[in-house]
Amino acid sequence: MLVIPAIDLRKGRCVRLYQGDPEKETVYGDNPVEIALQWEQLGAKILHLVDLDGAFTGLSQNAKVIGSIGEKVRIPLQLGGGIRSREAVEKAISFGVSRIIIGTVVIETPELASELVRDFEERIVVGIDARDGKVAVKGWTESSTVETVELAERVEQWGVKEIIYTDIKKDGTMQGPSLDGLEEIISRTSLQVIVSGGISSKEDLISLKPYGSRVKGVIIGKALYTNQLTLPDAMAIFD
Repeated sequence: MLVIPAIDLRKGRCVRLYQGDPEKETVYGDNPVEIALQWEQLGAKILHLVDLDGAFTGLSQNAKVIGSIGEKVRIPLQLGGGIRSREAVEKAISFGVSRIIIGTVVIETPELASELVRDFEERIVVGIDARDGKVAVKGWTESSTVETVELAERVEQWGVKEIIYTDIKKDGTMQGPSLDGLEEIISRTSLQVIVSGGISSKEDLISLKPYGSRVKGVIIGKALYTNQLTLPDAMAIFD
């Protein structure tokens, strides 16, 4: 199981939000490139980048930073946030991003999303962000009427192999992962899942071990930045 550090980008800085609320922001660094290099040096196998400006507005203010991270680090990058067109996918790839996360486009323009899955195959990962069992879009600022597990079943039919599942109410709270939501997805699909949101302790990570055959990785943000967990200690749990 991969332990994946998160780097959330807003106006060129590394930040964390509480439950995705842009009014509840904590800045953890003005140089995301240095932070990315630190995670790489500590042993990270992949980094999770989120373009929050892109997610909220559809317009990125972080292209330069993302490109610099792509130039400097040698480990794979996955990027989400505001990727709602073929051009955005191609631009991310040109920055050195290995895996592109799509979310809003899956709900708003499913025909395009299914084409992206077909054309870019396993480079496309679907991000399913849940609030009370429904899928949220546009940087979590809007809720859809689509149920989380319904969307998981739909994208699996398109050929998607892997999703990133985030319980928004857990994100940034350090209250542990949403196992109920995870279990529902696992029981109704054969998708591989990366879990995101709420991880705060070794105990939280240990709680995911029984799902090891289906949970490919876990994304950790705030707990790493506040030293609740260290990356080597977190990785050691799954070694």
